[in-house]
Amino acid sequence: MREEAAKKAKRRKVVVQSSVIVGILAVLTVIGVIIFTSIGGSTSVANPKNMLSGGILLTKADQAVTTPAIAPGAKPTPTKQTLDGKTAHIQIWLDYQCPFCDQFETTNSAQMKQWMADGTATLEIHPIAILDSSTNNQYSTRAAAAMSCVANYEPDKFFDLNSVLFANQPDEQTGSGLTNAKMVELFKSAGVSSSDITKCVNDQTFSKFVTDRTNEAVANSQLKNPANGSFGTPTVFVNGERYQGGFTDASQFAAFVAAAVKDAGSSGSYSFPKP
Repeated sequence: MREEAAKKAKRRKVVVQSSVIVGILAVLTVIGVIIFTSIGGSTSVANPKNMLSGGILLTKADQAVTTPAIAPGAKPTPTKQTLDGKTAHIQIWLDYQCPFCDQFETTNSAQMKQWMADGTATLEIHPIAILDSSTNNQYSTRAAAAMSCVANYEPDKFFDLNSVLFANQPDEQTGSGLTNAKMVELFKSAGVSSSDITKCVNDQTFSKFVTDRTNEAVANSQLKNPANGSFGTPTVFVNGERYQGGFTDASQFAAFVAAAVKDAGSSGSYSFPKP
């Protein structure tokens, strides 16, 4: 009886020890998942949806082309467009702190919107950040990241909010940049309001995405201005041709767009920038 009791006690001890070990392993697994998530290894979106090319493609002012996000560690996939002799595929790399970008937006926004409505143009906007400073509290990055939140959650509102940010652009020299809270307020005034966007803007969820896209743009020889060998904003291409005219003359840009469409003709498809 004593031997049997001893065996039972030993079995109970083994069971208790095994349970404790299993419990410890479960706790460690949970901790590991939390750490993995905190350093960016989670399944949460590291890059915004609907910006697979690094920019967001609009076929109408209120209609964006939906795409998956750029896969973690992958490069953007340039948009493939068809040259049909009728359509202008406009691509713009811009900085929300850039006064020349504001001039281009103010001058050409209405006619680009009309061209899209007519079905004679598409517009691909690439928000980047080359004018960050301590004075403006890294506004270029924060604004581009905020607009990436819009692309992710409310892509069809991107065109309108793009105009809203330029209409409220802070002074480049003396302005401290709009706060995240102010950008959220402006978005709400334009009819875009959600807890997801508010959190995304405040957390600057896509700031790393903006930094990566900025570095790529600056280093891309196809985007550099041949006149000075450097990259600047706004950089505008139509059907793969660089626009080098003024930013305050709508008729000049319209003439360039018409010529770019005619030059390209019906010559198949292309991707720009080339991978």
